Parts: sequence; structure tokens; C-alpha cells
Amino acid sequence: MAHDASHADAADHGAEHAEEHHPQWSTYWKVALILSVITVVEVWIYYTPFRDSKLFVPALLTMSAAKFAIVVMFYMHLKYDHKLFRVLFTGPLLIAIGTLTGLMFLFGKFALHLGG
Repeated sequence: MAHDASHADAADHGAEHAEEHHPQWSTYWKVALILSVITVVEVWIYYTPFRDSKLFVPALLTMSAAKFAIVVMFYMHLKYDHKLFRVLFTGPLLIAIGTLTGLMFLFGKFALHLGG
């Protein structure tokens, strides 16, 4: 009988643990609203004179990276997972970003033209 009681307590604790670590419906619609606003801004700046600016591509890349991070944190539940999973995901991601940035500098996509 004591075994059944401890099993029920463990099941209750597991249910509480799952509830506290996953977002509610209100979080999902707020995140969807934020993603929608960022998307509207991306489309809007495409059709404005800002498109001819040198900051156009970095602005789009920044907004895209922000949307990626939001989707990973909330819809893929990475924010609520164990820290080990966050490290296993973000570590290689940072290495890939560094590698791509280095290659873009190497092949002149981010080249700085100093002097004349």
C-alpha cells in the first residue's frame, strides 16, 4: 500500500513539474504576435527606400536570427529543457555562426574598404 502512495506522489510531482516548465496558451499567442510583428517589419523595410541602405541586409539577418531564437526557445521548448540540451544546441550553432562569418570576411562579403 505504501508503494502505491509513493507512486501516486511521484506521479503528482511529475505532473506539477511538467506544468511549471511548459508555457501556457497565452505565451504561445504572445510569441506568435511577436513573430508576426517582426515579419511585418521585414516585409515593410523591403518595400521602403531602406532597401538601398548598407544596413538592409544586416537588419534582415538580425531580425531573422531573433525569430529563429524565439522559435527555438518557445516552440521547440529549448527554454524549458535541461541546460545540457541548451549547451548541445547553442554550442555548435555559435561555432557555425563564427565559421560562416569568418568565411564571409575571407571571401570579401564583409570586406572593409579602408583608404583609397
